[in-house]
Amino acid sequence: MRLHSDWSTAGFLLAPAAAGVGPFAKREFLSIWWQHFAPSDGELLLAESATALLPLWRGPGGISLVGHEDLADYHVPLGTGVAELMAWVVGQARPGTPLRLDSLPAEAADSMGAGLEQAGCDYQRVTHEVAMVLELPASFPAYAASLEKKHRHELARKRRRFQTRLGAPALVETTDLAAFVRLHRLAPGRKGSFMTPAMEAFFADLAGLSQTRIHLLEVEGMAVAASFGFLDADGYYLYNSAYDPGVGEASPGVVLLAEMIDRLIGAGVTRFDFLKGDEAYKHQLGALSRPLYRLQATT
Repeated sequence: MRLHSDWSTAGFLLAPAAAGVGPFAKREFLSIWWQHFAPSDGELLLAESATALLPLWRGPGGISLVGHEDLADYHVPLGTGVAELMAWVVGQARPGTPLRLDSLPAEAADSMGAGLEQAGCDYQRVTHEVAMVLELPASFPAYAASLEKKHRHELARKRRRFQTRLGAPALVETTDLAAFVRLHRLAPGRKGSFMTPAMEAFFADLAGLSQTRIHLLEVEGMAVAASFGFLDADGYYLYNSAYDPGVGEASPGVVLLAEMIDRLIGAGVTRFDFLKGDEAYKHQLGALSRPLYRLQATT
């Protein structure tokens, strides 16, 4: 077992220790996050054994998993033998070092918790977030039929209202980030201020990943809503979205999601992951919660 900072290690080729976690456990996403947001006083610690990899970093606050929880929706170790590697990491740390391991699906929390126990570490395990996941059926009519009656009728009403007020929607896939950034900055409050130049540069690098998908909802060639997400063999992951508040009464965000769900079902995708946050619209669109855990301990 070893601690190192070599992003090129073959350990990143190992399978994530939990299924359905998108790009968040992989080298490409994590190295982009590190490039843009690594603290100046942070030290990259890639803990690796012959069968497992834990992407960690150490700063003044202790040891955490790479990727801030606001930008990395899942934190997941790679490979097998994670418990043994976690126990070894604890043994290498200076006594009294805080450990804060967040955004863990149950499988990851179980294996890393087992490692803390092997190392004789008392720890706390709490549910600190949920992801919202929608299992997709074989057709859009079947999807609509699966919704609660009032939500099914509300979705149909919003789609009709959009067409009445704005016209027929067109879902366009693009590699151009500009419309997404523009719509994001139109939002009021914290959402509008989120897309700083530094954040735009981060999204621009993510846009170059093979899994990235950018969708625009257009009316007569004008984008009124946009999404930024990832697609892999396990499903689609909605990372971020925005819409023009000037046409908010036409529900462009909901219509965008309905159009995307329709298209993804047609492409044979069986899972739509809304990622972190239990906002009401996710429930209304049929998603179910997936708990995410945080482990806290001191070596």
